[in-house]
Amino acid sequence: QVQLVESGGGLVQPGGSLRLSCAASGRTSTSFVGWFRQAPGKEREFVAAISWNWDVPYYGSSAQGRFNIARDPTKKTAGLQMNRLEPEDTAVYYCAASMGAVLGIMDSITNQSNYQFWGQGTQVTVSS
Repeated sequence: QVQLVESGGGLVQPGGSLRLSCAASGRTSTSFVGWFRQAPGKEREFVAAISWNWDVPYYGSSAQGRFNIARDPTKKTAGLQMNRLEPEDTAVYYCAASMGAVLGIMDSITNQSNYQFWGQGTQVTVSS
């Protein structure tokens, strides 16, 4: 099993920045750590993911160019730096870990059904 704990959510004004953190613990080995989000009335969507072993990030279209994912494999932590936030970014953000995602195979990385472990989520609200 893997336990994931997110932190760093909150209220931010449009155009502002926020950094989310995820701490992983447990004995099960996972290949990728990622972030998904779910806005009210919408389906959960892929935001970003990165391999624990390779510093190769992947981004969803909403995050490309504005968000940056990073990880520290020795500490088993992952962070999501979110810049130029917009009201449309308001959502609950979830950290997730995958045992089966494979470097270079996009569907394995972006498909939420391929992530076995999930955090409780942290609320991000972008509003003036």
